[in-house]
This record gives sequence, structure tokens and C-alpha cells, in this order.
Amino acid sequence: MTPAAHDAVIILAKQRDHLALALRRAEQAHCLGITDHLAAKIRARCPQAAYVAFDRSGEHRSVTVHGVLGEQTSPLGGCPWLWDGTEPGHPLNEIAEDIALDTEHALIPPTSPAWALVHRNTAMDGSWLLELPPVDRVARVAELIRGHHPAATAVVVDGRAGGGRVVGVVEDQHDGEEHVPAVRPRLSDSCDDALTRLVAQIFLLPPLADRHLTPVPPGFAHPYGSSVSDQARLMPLPPTA
Repeated sequence: MTPAAHDAVIILAKQRDHLALALRRAEQAHCLGITDHLAAKIRARCPQAAYVAFDRSGEHRSVTVHGVLGEQTSPLGGCPWLWDGTEPGHPLNEIAEDIALDTEHALIPPTSPAWALVHRNTAMDGSWLLELPPVDRVARVAELIRGHHPAATAVVVDGRAGGGRVVGVVEDQHDGEEHVPAVRPRLSDSCDDALTRLVAQIFLLPPLADRHLTPVPPGFAHPYGSSVSDQARLMPLPPTA
């Protein structure tokens, strides 16, 4: 192989890898978009909905939907069943097939971020729960963060770690300040896990990323001592309602 041909192969390999990464991210964003669309359709008819109970079986891993559940009402209680397909006249009956197809399509790719929303349904053997994403992910991030940092006005998120992590919390930040002191987040394990899922989704969805993620200001120091890359972003939090 001549040097010119060798260089051409290297360039093409880099282009292939770049396109493969772009395709994977687009596929992941598409799966999240399906999940959001599913959540919107369900909540338009059943506002209290929080989970879709389902199982996957057969050669093609087709989805069978068992019903829709609400949020757990107490630490010791189970999630209430809101629909199981047997109640005549229930508003969700008319989109039962859509619920199954959307759930199936959102979970087809093994790398789909929708898998991070799937939990085992302990109330039914062989069943799983698909957690419906919140209506406003950034508002949910603010709620979770302020449960541990009440004065938080923004968070620093880094897209290099697990798709997106909260790596710093900005407290009492004011518009126009050049220096942004960020403290390490003090979070419970369950809160950190929930935030990781939400932040990863915000990074993956271009409309949300463009709207809510801004460059870190000059002089920002990564709370964990890492270099600041183009994957580090500042996410201002909405005011507490």
C-alpha cells in the first residue's frame, strides 16, 4: 500500500467512526423521543400515570403490556394500578396497541437509553416497569438537587461520564458573575442515579441540550480536578415554584 493510500484509509476510518457515533447518538435520541411521545399520549388520557408494566417474549422480543401504574404512594406500599385493559370505556383502551408498539420500539436497540428507565416489577413475576420520563426534566433535576442543596441556582454537568453526570453544584450564583465556584454534590445514591439518567437524556436530546446547557464561564475549575472539555456544561436551574 502506498503512503497516499494508507493516509486515505486512515481518514476514511476516522470518518466511519465519526458517522457511526453520530448514528448511535441519533438512534438513542430517537428512542428517547418515542418514550416522550408515549408518555405524552398516556398522560393526556391518564395524568397520574408513572409506569407501563410489560414483558418481552418470543423470538422477536415482542412486548405485551399489562397495564399502567401510578407513583408509589408510601415507602411500604405498591404502585397503584390505573389501567389494566379490562375496564370498559377507559380512555387508555383506545391507544392500547400504541402503548405496546411504542414500548417495543423504544427498547429494540440494546443501547437504547430507555433501558435505564426499566425496573423489575416486584408485584408481578416476569414483568417489568418502564418509568415514564418527567414532563420537565430540568425542573425534576432542580427538585432533586435542592433536596440536598437548597440554595442551588445551577449545576455543572459533564457528558463524558456515563453519558452525563452532575459534577458540581453552584449556590447563590448571580447573572453576570465571571467566577463560578462549584462545590461537589452531596447526594444520596438513589438521587445521584436518578440525576445521572436525567442529565444523560438532556445531553442526548438536541432541543433540550440547546435550550438548557450553556458553556461554563471563564475561570471555571472542574470540581474533580479534571480538564474542562466541551462536554462540561452549566445548567441553570429554574426557580423553586
